[in-house]
Amino acid sequence: MLTPRMAAVLTRIQRANRPSFHHLSPQQARVAYRMGAEILDLPRAPLPRVEDRTLPGPAGPLAIRLYAPSHAVLPALLYLHGGGFTIGGLETHDSLCRQLALRSGVAVVSLDYRLAPEHRFPAAVDDTQAALRWMAVHAASWGLDPTRLAVGGDSAGGTLAAVAALTARDEGIPLALQLLITPGTTARADTESHARFARGFLLDADAIAWFFEHYIDDAHRDDWRFAPLNADELEGVAPACVLLAEADPLVDEGVAYADRLRVAGVPVQLELFRGVTHDFIKMGRAIPEALDAQAAVAQALRSALLETP
Repeated sequence: MLTPRMAAVLTRIQRANRPSFHHLSPQQARVAYRMGAEILDLPRAPLPRVEDRTLPGPAGPLAIRLYAPSHAVLPALLYLHGGGFTIGGLETHDSLCRQLALRSGVAVVSLDYRLAPEHRFPAAVDDTQAALRWMAVHAASWGLDPTRLAVGGDSAGGTLAAVAALTARDEGIPLALQLLITPGTTARADTESHARFARGFLLDADAIAWFFEHYIDDAHRDDWRFAPLNADELEGVAPACVLLAEADPLVDEGVAYADRLRVAGVPVQLELFRGVTHDFIKMGRAIPEALDAQAAVAQALRSALLETP
């Protein structure tokens, strides 16, 4: 099922023999993830604007990193990093955010939302919503266009982006696009793909359970803010670009969410990348599918935010 290059990447990871996240403390896992997060990423591309700033959050200032390919007034993508709500941050997704800004011509605002277990559900959701609300009103103070906004993310960040799109609809915040890269959308990790890819495909079942145990109590897992497939109504949310990996435990729930969006009348661009695993979009040095995925995202952003209807 895997492409030769993807299989070679997994072999390299296995030979490195690093301890799995679920054998580490959250603090140790964060260090390990940060040290390895950009090994397979493209080199960090230079941009005219890369700025560390803060915006007000529900529990204090939230750090963001702004990436812009020019000094013009640009539309913006609020980006939520992956990491199971427990690891990851501005540094682990710096290369990817630079590539998205460079390739699309759109500014990218990467949010350093609070992580579990220090800040359990719904802290990450609350931070995302606060950032989106702030940008809808104040983005012009950063030289961005608050009338042309999108939200997106990968993995857990894709979950947060889907939830933010629903909240934006309910609060009257216009979004041009929701970008969902290998998102989690179900409550119980019980789809067929979770069983098929439980071991040996980068994101293992033990790691998923470890992330969720740190992030959310079992009694809260059916909340739509954790499992967007449980939302009552999807009508009226922003158009979606959904990127999925074939050999990913989360692929079935990604397809299911795209299907629900379509049934609700939401325009959906669904891209399924064959023979690759979760997190593939961050492997630009190693597999061509990462570059193809970044190009697809860039085109979706340009079409939604830059091209005149």
